[in-house]
Amino acid sequence: MPELPEVEVVRAGLAPAVTGARVLGVEAHDVRALTRHPGTAADFEARLGGRTIVGTARRGKFLWMPLSDTASGAGPECIMVHLGMSGQMLLRAPGAPAERHERVRISIEHPDHGELAIVFADQRTFGSLAIDALIPTLDRQPGGYGDATPLVPQQAAHIARDPLDPAFDDALFRRRVAGKGSAIKRVLLDQTVVSGIGNIYADEALWAARVHPETPARDLSSRALNRLLAEVRAVLAKALAEGGTSFDAQYVNVNGEAGYFAHSLNAYGRHGEPCPRCGRMLIRVSFANRSSHYCPFCQRASRQR
Repeated sequence: MPELPEVEVVRAGLAPAVTGARVLGVEAHDVRALTRHPGTAADFEARLGGRTIVGTARRGKFLWMPLSDTASGAGPECIMVHLGMSGQMLLRAPGAPAERHERVRISIEHPDHGELAIVFADQRTFGSLAIDALIPTLDRQPGGYGDATPLVPQQAAHIARDPLDPAFDDALFRRRVAGKGSAIKRVLLDQTVVSGIGNIYADEALWAARVHPETPARDLSSRALNRLLAEVRAVLAKALAEGGTSFDAQYVNVNGEAGYFAHSLNAYGRHGEPCPRCGRMLIRVSFANRSSHYCPFCQRASRQR
């Protein structure tokens, strides 16, 4: 599943092409791509036609494109994008052939770039587009990265801020973690505590911070927790700089290009190989329908100081 770096790469790629663009038409080919939309496919198409996309924003793994106001005076809205397991947002020339697994096509006209098509393709159909209401943020800070407006989609309002968000509250994060008795990896994956971190980057950050994934979160000392948060940010920033992690053709940027952070992984997917730090063998264990990858020597199961 795309995590923060992959979704941010998509957002950054969309931004210059769609900001200020007017929607010329919408073709919803597959209703499964609109499962999060409160209306029908015809409603989705009609409500987008003629409106202007005014920007792009992201919180954790959630991406949205704020829209101009409607003539009816309804409250602020956006195109809400959830990539699911295999969703792709692709920019294509007008009239370009349909993409494999294409679900929705939005034709736009940009004042500088002319006509383009935004294609939502999704092989596994767990992703979705929706027109969603934008509501005020509880902390009155910008709703997400990329947009200074203090609004967030209603469907993402329960999602915590991510560690690269300028409005992320380190002290609040530490308090939330300190109150959790569950494993620290489980806490890192809890999107109501901190967003944008999935299995790959949780394993990488825990390896970098020398923290065992099964350590009870409340057992982490302040020093260990601060170190872990710093490593989370470092891992996410490095992955973002390298275009995200691509293990197959399912994650690509808006131009259909894969990221290359997979070549920089230290723990995830490297079980049976030597630890880059100590040379002992990395292992993989079952974890909540996923797997955890770590070094049992560097990341010992003891109180983290």
